[in-house]
Amino acid sequence: MADQAGDPLFQSHDPIFNRKELLHVGHVPDEDRIVGRDDEIQSVAAEVGAITRGDPPNNVMIYGKTGTGKSLISRHVATRAQDAARSNDIDCGVLYVDCSEANTETRATRQMALSLKDQTGYDDNIPVRGVGTMEYYQHIWDILEGFFDATIVILDEIDKLDNSNILMQLSRAREARKTDAYIGVIGISNKVKYRETLDERIDSSFGHRELFFHPYDASQLREIMRNREDAFQPGVLKDGTIELCAALAAKKHGDARKAIEILKEAGELARRTGSENVSESHIQQAQEVAEINRIEELTSGATVHAKLALYALASRIITGDRETYKTREIYERYVSICELVATDPITENGLYRQLKEQAFLGVIESEKTGGGRSQGSYLLHRLVTDPKHIVKAVRRDASLEELPTYDQLADSATGARDRDVDLSTFS
Repeated sequence: MADQAGDPLFQSHDPIFNRKELLHVGHVPDEDRIVGRDDEIQSVAAEVGAITRGDPPNNVMIYGKTGTGKSLISRHVATRAQDAARSNDIDCGVLYVDCSEANTETRATRQMALSLKDQTGYDDNIPVRGVGTMEYYQHIWDILEGFFDATIVILDEIDKLDNSNILMQLSRAREARKTDAYIGVIGISNKVKYRETLDERIDSSFGHRELFFHPYDASQLREIMRNREDAFQPGVLKDGTIELCAALAAKKHGDARKAIEILKEAGELARRTGSENVSESHIQQAQEVAEINRIEELTSGATVHAKLALYALASRIITGDRETYKTREIYERYVSICELVATDPITENGLYRQLKEQAFLGVIESEKTGGGRSQGSYLLHRLVTDPKHIVKAVRRDASLEELPTYDQLADSATGARDRDVDLSTFS
């Protein structure tokens, strides 16, 4: 086999990227690269810090929109707590579970058991299939009992789990004499209403504190981007690209993860087109790709009705001459869309709840306004992003790909703005 360094098919030197790992989603940067989250670091440390002194930690639930540093800060604090505990002769483990992938109790406990085995000299076999959840729990208790004084468990996107029994098991493990090790749980969710979904017994047993992470502002995003400049070769980023990337992310959503994704995608575009520099044009193009990906990510775990609610608002804006619409107006369009995709519609109140959830995620904004004595007060909803991005993201769902495209909607509205477009013509 030919030496890759000498194969003309492969470049031995990347002309655009220098340390591309700095732009990867799962990368946990050094402390000096973490920006604008000092208070949040202190708050999380205050809840789990007792573990470093051999005392029981608090459980904590962290809420916030995507890209506000919830996962980053949780992993950063947990790692520092582990190091501090070890300096005090306390054996502390750290477990990270992405519940969007390990979305059942069995998958989550299997991942935890296998991760603990990798961190220790535990020599019992842990099957990857064919056993029940309780057997995985037993391996977890055995490993904790044999190797650890304490452990911090991070359950990222915890709302994606099919049930919350894992919180009961972890929070009561010591009380139930499953293990003498202290267990501190950090739950992470984009959904501020997650606690309301918990069974009363589980909520009481978990007994957690709640923390809220706010979006980054433009200046913080600029600093975050500058701390990633060495991901690129010297001189590749043209003047103004960092500032533009931060401004676009701050205007749209304050999402640091997406700001970094825009920067990475812009570099990929430059490389694919043979450019020597990443320009503002590359940033603009990358922003559109990242925005569609962001919407798809936010709606990936949502119900089909949440997606149709967004599509209904987007299609109203595309075919109308306004940026804001009442819940009733969106519902009327939503019902006709349900007919188009052969889905039974939910109630208007159900649609309102779907819109409220999307407002929390930052996909739309909702404002209460007064319509005068005759109309009373009502909600007006608007999209935070370009309706074209919503249409493209929703149509990526295989069950909804027959919905009209952006171009079809735009064409249907030509010369007849704000009329109630007959969507049945697209079926």
